[in-house]
Amino acid sequence: MSEYTGEVVHGGPSDVRELAHLTIRKASVSEQDNNAYLLTCRATGEQLLIDAADDPHRLRALVDEGTGWLDAVVTTHRHWDHHRALADVVEHTGARVLAGAQDADELPVPVGERLTHGDRVTFGEVELEVIQLRGHTPGSVALLYRDPEGPAHLFTGDSLFPGGVGNTFGDAVAFASLVDDVEQRVFATLDDDTWFYPGHGKDSTLGAERPHLAEWRARGW
Repeated sequence: MSEYTGEVVHGGPSDVRELAHLTIRKASVSEQDNNAYLLTCRATGEQLLIDAADDPHRLRALVDEGTGWLDAVVTTHRHWDHHRALADVVEHTGARVLAGAQDADELPVPVGERLTHGDRVTFGEVELEVIQLRGHTPGSVALLYRDPEGPAHLFTGDSLFPGGVGNTFGDAVAFASLVDDVEQRVFATLDDDTWFYPGHGKDSTLGAERPHLAEWRARGW
């Protein structure tokens, strides 16, 4: 298997990263380059999908690339482009539905588990930590996997990208909230080798982005 790069294109194949206890599959599922991530517990085969963003047929194929069944779907935030296929995926898989508490009522299906900062999400023998990053939306959540045999892995939705935090649409209060949370809850607590996976586009590491934090705050976006 080729080395994981995180570079995927709409209509193209998944990129796959094999960790000791977890397999991560990344696929681009829309013309907006929305990323969907399928996480598979290697011990039990149970699976969790992050953001059923679009293209239900592609997402079903992604699930089949793993073990073929889906246990849970987490929606990172309320924006329409991150849950266009959620209703279809839930209908066809029966997966449990999780989302940030403040965004849950905006989703097209009932949310069974409303997530808040510090919660844990488990599937199989895998545990993810919930990090609320307030600003892009009130209920935006990131999911952290602490690999016992390597660097941490962080799924950030639209709250953190290579080159800056997520869009806060000119709202200075929301921007301050987001950049504060990203600094305090991500960069202040996690190591530089933490790999993060955003809701659109390419991945990065915290070490690559850390030198630019003051620049992001100063420019205001």
